[in-house]
Parts: sequence; structure tokens; C-alpha cells
Amino acid sequence: MTEPTPDPAPDSEPAHDPELLQLAAQVFDLARQGDTDKLAAYIDAGVPANLTNDRGDTLLMLAAYHGHGQTVRALLARGAEPDRPNDRGQTPLAGAVFKGEQDVITALVDGGADPAAGVPSAVDTARMFGKDELLRLFGAL
Repeated sequence: MTEPTPDPAPDSEPAHDPELLQLAAQVFDLARQGDTDKLAAYIDAGVPANLTNDRGDTLLMLAAYHGHGQTVRALLARGAEPDRPNDRGQTPLAGAVFKGEQDVITALVDGGADPAAGVPSAVDTARMFGKDELLRLFGAL
């Protein structure tokens, strides 16, 4: 009989499976590229809709920041949280306002995103860039 392998120390991080990390990287790339059909298939197969990378960016954040409205809609329909901030407190809506992605802004607002969430918020970002039409949309003007 062999001795059992000791459990790792409580404060050590678990080893990460290289294949799992490669899959995660591919899924994040699909969000960045706006490959809606493939990304939706992964989520439908069990990848979490709110999967985050090492900076706290969700799939939704990456799709929004890169201007992929259809992908944003698909992620929201699959349970992605519209106001989930990254590690710097930024939300997908604020990122879309910063990038000027109107289709993404519409998709996020329609999906329930809160323009006051995050730091800076979408409202703060719209004010910073003098985007009165967005301030009206957000009810802040």
C-alpha cells in the first residue's frame, strides 16, 4: 500500500491544467473577435457566461470593448451579468461608451446595464467626452 499524496498547503493555489488554460484563452479570443456562434456554443456546452480572465475582464467586457453587439446580445441572453466590473472597476457599458460603440451601448442598455455602475461609470464617461445623446439615453441630462 502506498502512502496518500498529501494535500497541498491551504494557502497554495491549485495547479492549472494547461489544456484548460488553452481552452479559456480560445474562448476569450472568440469574445474579442466577435465569433458569436462559436462562443455561444461553448457557453451552451457549459463554459460559464461570466468567465473572467486574470484582470477580471468577463467575456461580455471583451465583446463590448471590441464592438461586437451581436456577441454582447448572445452573452446577455445566456446569463452574462451586464454590470460586472473588472478588477479596475470598469463595466462593459462604460467601456462601450469610451470606445463609441453605439450598437453595443444599445445592446447593454436593452440588456439591463446600469449606466451608474462602475468607476468611472458610463454616465461619468459620457460626461467626460461630452456625449449628450448618451447622457439623455441614460437619463442623466
